[in-house]
Formats: sequence, C-alpha cells, structure tokens
Amino acid sequence: MGKPDADGPELPDLPPEWGRVVVPDDASALAAEAEQVRRELRARAGQGGPRRVARSPLALPLLVLLVTVLATVAGLMTVTWPRSGRTAPGPTPAPYAPPTGMAGRPLPALDLVDAGQSPVPLRGLLPAMIILVDACTCPDDVATAAALAPAGVTVVTVAEDRPVRVSPPPAGATVRPLADPAGGLRAFLHLPPRPGVAAALLVDRAGMLVTVVPEVRSAEDYRADLAGLAA
Repeated sequence: MGKPDADGPELPDLPPEWGRVVVPDDASALAAEAEQVRRELRARAGQGGPRRVARSPLALPLLVLLVTVLATVAGLMTVTWPRSGRTAPGPTPAPYAPPTGMAGRPLPALDLVDAGQSPVPLRGLLPAMIILVDACTCPDDVATAAALAPAGVTVVTVAEDRPVRVSPPPAGATVRPLADPAGGLRAFLHLPPRPGVAAALLVDRAGMLVTVVPEVRSAEDYRADLAGLAA
C-alpha cells in the first residue's frame, strides 16, 4: 500500500507535528481526502464571496428627488440660455387710423410762421386747402392742388421747422409756405406724419373743416370739395 516517507532516505525531513506521512502507491486512494478538501474550499469561498449591501428605505425617494431637480434645472437653462442669431422682437407698430368725425368742426385759431419767423394767423388765409408737407414735400401734389384751386382759395403748405417752398405755382395760383414748429395742426387733427405721405385739409371761409385727406394720392381725393370752397 505505501511506506512511511518520514523514514525514507530520499525525501526531505518533514515537520514532526505532521506525524507519520504515508504516500500510497495508488493515487486513487486519496480520492476521498481530495473530495473533502474541495468541499472545504467551496465552503470557504462561499463565506468570503460578495456580500449583499443592505438598501436604505430612503434610497428610492432620494433618487426621484434628484431626477426631478435635474429636470427642472435643465428646463430653466433651455428657456434662459441666450440663442445666437435671434433678436428680441420689437414693438408692433399700431395700425394707422385716419381721423374721423373732423368735418364740420371749426379750425382752431393757430398762428404759424413764415420764412422770417413772423407769426401768420391761419384763419386769416381762408378759404384754403392746407397741405401738410412735413413728411413729404410732394411738389407734384402741391402743383396740382394749386392749379385746381379756384380764384380766392389759398393753397397753404405747412412744414415742421421752417417753410418749404416748392416749385413755382401756376400763374394765378397762390401758394403760401408756412411752418408749424409747435405741431399744433397735427395735434388738432390727431394725424401723425407718415414718411412719403402728404395730408391735406380743406377749410371754408367760415373756418369750418370741409374734409380731411389723410393721404393725398390724386386730385380726385379733393377735387369736388376744393371747387366748393369758392362759394
């Protein structure tokens, strides 16, 4: 079966506490001992393996709260983060509304100024077609109105700071260039200036407004009323 190795001359000395060691002639004789060693190794590996970590009961609520906070911060950054290539929209201009209900109202006693800055009472020039040329000199419209004005009707051009003299009026026509630095006529009409647009008002000899033309486009806008001013 075997012989003691501790007494054999060819083997090194073994620790005396191991006792008598016998080496079997057949290795299968150690199968039982090998299986016992394997069982002990597996048991030790199971005891020293990964341990389950106990979960705190607050772990899930804290995770939900963290996700909510991150989503809120991301939303705020998306809204407030400046975007290139985009500008804040400017205010939307109010739609233009021509004055209504002005016909039949008396022209206020306004004093305008001539080229020498001398005051000129506007009511002293009636009857008249008054053309506001502070936003557009519109010489062709002024010349047309002067050519159509009947005798005794004055065509008055009103600028903002100083009188604007346009092309010479037709023979027999009277065009009086004046200025309205205080803007009293525009304020009375509630008619703001519009670039490139001339406005007009026709006033009879009694000082009453016959009509207001917010935008002079052609002579047909005022022809009949202008002819009636001479009556």
